[in-house]
Amino acid sequence: MTDNGKVVIAALRDRHSAAKLKPDPVPKALIEQVIDAATWAPNHRLTEPWRFVVVGGKARDALGEVMATSLRARLAEAEGDLAQAQLAKERRKPLRAPILIAVAALPSTAPKVKEAEEIAAVAAAVQNMLLAAEALGLGAMWRTGDAALDPSVKAFLGLPPHAHLVAFVYLGYPESAPRRRRESTGSGHTAWLGWPPNSE
Repeated sequence: MTDNGKVVIAALRDRHSAAKLKPDPVPKALIEQVIDAATWAPNHRLTEPWRFVVVGGKARDALGEVMATSLRARLAEAEGDLAQAQLAKERRKPLRAPILIAVAALPSTAPKVKEAEEIAAVAAAVQNMLLAAEALGLGAMWRTGDAALDPSVKAFLGLPPHAHLVAFVYLGYPESAPRRRRESTGSGHTAWLGWPPNSE
């Protein structure tokens, strides 16, 4: 294995989601590098279906209000103490990081383009973002939730109703050292058909 190969494998193995992020601002140049890395993801017909909306500052509060309104509409009882606590928690979600990047798939309508492949390409783009953030000394979390399905949340972000919100990427500087990841391999999740290839 080449030295570059070892670095790539180590990055894949050691990447982690940052549970807590500092409120310190993130330079625009670093945010742009994270987004640029996303666009290097595989994309079957080169349609570039990804869309990025960077949310920072007071826009996070505004997004939190839209998310809380979305949750209120889904609650059977929205006036009790439990509901108010849930709404307050939802309102605070965008404040978990100094920067939130909404990542959406806007599938192409060109012939032969499959919507599932467009969404998969954007998911791969998000993974690139997480790896790039790690390489740049940043922490990142990938979140979605019911708010990602709400047309009002999409509208706030300037996205059409048919867009698929694949991720809310919370971005910032990690507050603490990463927890050790659980050891895992693919062996327990893999079936081998016709293996070895030259077997009878």
